[in-house]
Amino acid sequence: MDNISVLLQKVRDGAIAPEDAEQELRALYYSDINFALVDTHRRFRKGFAEAIYCPGKSAAQVTAIARELRGASDGNILATRASEEIFAAVRAALPEAVYYPLSRLILLPGEQRPAQGNILVVSAGTADWPVAEEALVTARAMGSRAEALADVGVAGLHRLTAHIDLLLAAQVVIVAAGMDGALPSVVAGLVPRPVIAVPTSVGYGASFQGLAPLLAMLNSCATGVTVVNIDNGFGAGYAAALINLSQMFFQQGPLHHGGDKIPDPSG
Repeated sequence: MDNISVLLQKVRDGAIAPEDAEQELRALYYSDINFALVDTHRRFRKGFAEAIYCPGKSAAQVTAIARELRGASDGNILATRASEEIFAAVRAALPEAVYYPLSRLILLPGEQRPAQGNILVVSAGTADWPVAEEALVTARAMGSRAEALADVGVAGLHRLTAHIDLLLAAQVVIVAAGMDGALPSVVAGLVPRPVIAVPTSVGYGASFQGLAPLLAMLNSCATGVTVVNIDNGFGAGYAAALINLSQMFFQQGPLHHGGDKIPDPSG
């Protein structure tokens, strides 16, 4: 996004011919680094840079992709499911990198903007926290204000209801749960907001590595529950941030592009 702004300014100032700018613009859509076509245009299209999925990639490959993304964007960048070895390689090249060992998430912090809205990330048990943390860090990296409420599963509902004020204040609620996967239904029955359910692979044999909670969440009788894949905290955090920021957009007007608030159609 920033590179495009600079390019347009050069055209305006006469520092580059329009036809040359067109050629440069074509190159901004992705970067070919031999083993990967890095989507350097994604932040411009989607508002957030491409995330790096680390499994199956070497430390050198992840580092090269991270360098390319950082060169194209001054925003936050995430690498998911990263090992300690991969983090060490990325930090050697990009010293600002931060690692979250429980969720195995690398954050390359960029230009910070005021956090918007309010997302609440709820985990049923302590064992579900790594997935919940992935959602929490992702939502914050995308510019949302996000809080956490941990270890409030259905085995002790008084722990959940003690924090009803937090639940009701949230614009979006993410719920990570394994075992029986019942917590998202309970939360959705209490709040008038979208609930994003994340089944985790926590549980004994009959949970089938998260399949049982996944099916329970898909069969929820509570309305407003949307389900992501097993252990997909990143996907939940991303979706929640989009919902949250969209709500803020319609309430306040464009957040990042200036302009007046959207008028009230009722007059």
